[in-house]
Amino acid sequence: MQQIRTLIVGASASGLASAASLHKRGIEYAVIEKEAQAANPWRNHYERLHLHTNKAMSNLPYKKFDKAIPDYPARQQVVDYLDDYQKAFNINPAFHTEARSIRREGNFWITETNKDTYISKYVIIATGAFGKPRKIHFDGMESFPGRIMHSYGYKSGREFKGQKVLVVGFGNSACEIAIDLHEQGAEPHMSVRSPVNVIPRDLLGIPVLRLSVMMSKLPPRVADALNAPLLKLLYPDLPRLGLKKMPYGIFEQIERDGTIPLLDIGTIKHIREGHIKIHEDVDHIKGRTVHFTSGEAGEFDAIIAAIGYYRDYAKIIAVDTGRFDDLRNPVSRQKYFGKDGLYFCGFFVSPTGQLREIALDARQIAKHIAGKEVHL
Repeated sequence: MQQIRTLIVGASASGLASAASLHKRGIEYAVIEKEAQAANPWRNHYERLHLHTNKAMSNLPYKKFDKAIPDYPARQQVVDYLDDYQKAFNINPAFHTEARSIRREGNFWITETNKDTYISKYVIIATGAFGKPRKIHFDGMESFPGRIMHSYGYKSGREFKGQKVLVVGFGNSACEIAIDLHEQGAEPHMSVRSPVNVIPRDLLGIPVLRLSVMMSKLPPRVADALNAPLLKLLYPDLPRLGLKKMPYGIFEQIERDGTIPLLDIGTIKHIREGHIKIHEDVDHIKGRTVHFTSGEAGEFDAIIAAIGYYRDYAKIIAVDTGRFDDLRNPVSRQKYFGKDGLYFCGFFVSPTGQLREIALDARQIAKHIAGKEVHL
C-alpha cells in the first residue's frame, strides 16, 4: 500500500501535463499507467496522422514544440515531443499498473490496481477523451470474407494497395484514413451514417481553430450564425456530394453532441474529384457485398470501421454518474470540478483543440489543488 498526496491515472498527454503542472507548484504526485510506456495512444495511431491543430495552440504547460517542427506536427513528432516532455520534468510513471477501482473512504481516495493499492488526498483521471474502441457490428458481417477492423488497428494504406476499401464513419480519423488509402493506391469509399459539419483547417493561411478561440467566448448559436455564410460559401455542394448537412452549426454540435466537426485537410477536394466515393449507412453485408440504406450495393475487399471509442473509466470510479455528465463542460463551468479532490483532465471536447484544452485543464487543476493545500 502506497500513500501519496496526488495520484494521476494515465501517462499520455493529459497525465504528463498534470504531472508537470503539479511539479511546478511543488505538489507531490505519482503517475500510474497501464501500458509499458508513456504516450501510448499516440504511438499506436496510424502513420499518416498529423495534428489537426497547429503547434502554437498545442503546447503543453511549460514546454513548447521545437521551432523546427512544422505547424502541423506528424504523429512521430508528437510522440518525440511527449517523450522529451516526460524527460524534461523527470516524470517516472509506474508502468504496467492498471487502475481497477477508485473509491472514496473518509477523507481519502483508495485506488486499487493490478499491482498495489494507493491512498491519496487527490486523484486526477488523465486517461483522456478516448477509451476503448467501440464494438463493430454489421448485420451479416460474419459472411464477409475480407478484413473488418476498427480504425484503432489501422496503420497504413500500404497494406491495402489495389484493394477496394470501405471506411465507415466521417470523423477526422475516418477522413484522413480515406486520404491515406487513396495516396497509397487503394480505392477508398466512405459510409457516412449521420449528417456532418465541415470546416477548413486553415483560412487565408490562418488556422481556423485560432479563430475558434475567439468565437468560443460567444453563445454557440451566435458563433454558428456568424460562421454560417462563410461555410456555405466554402462548402455549397455537400448535398450534391452525398453529405447531409447537420441542422445546427459546429459550436452547437460540440455542446449538444460532444463531437467535433470535420477539420477538412483535403477530404472534400478528393470527394469532388472522385478519389473518394460516398455512400449512406450500411444496412447489411452478404459475402463481399455491402448493402447500403439507400438501396445501392457494392463489393469490397476490406472494411475499416472508424466508429470511435467509448469511455471505460466510469465503471471503475465509484461516484455519482452526474460527475461524468459534467465532463461535457470545460473545467471553468463544471459543477463538480475538484469535488472531494477528484479531477478529470482532458475530457472536454473542445472547439479549440484537444491538446490546448489539456494544457488549460492541467494548469487549472494544479492551481485548484495548490489552493486547497494552502488552506490545510
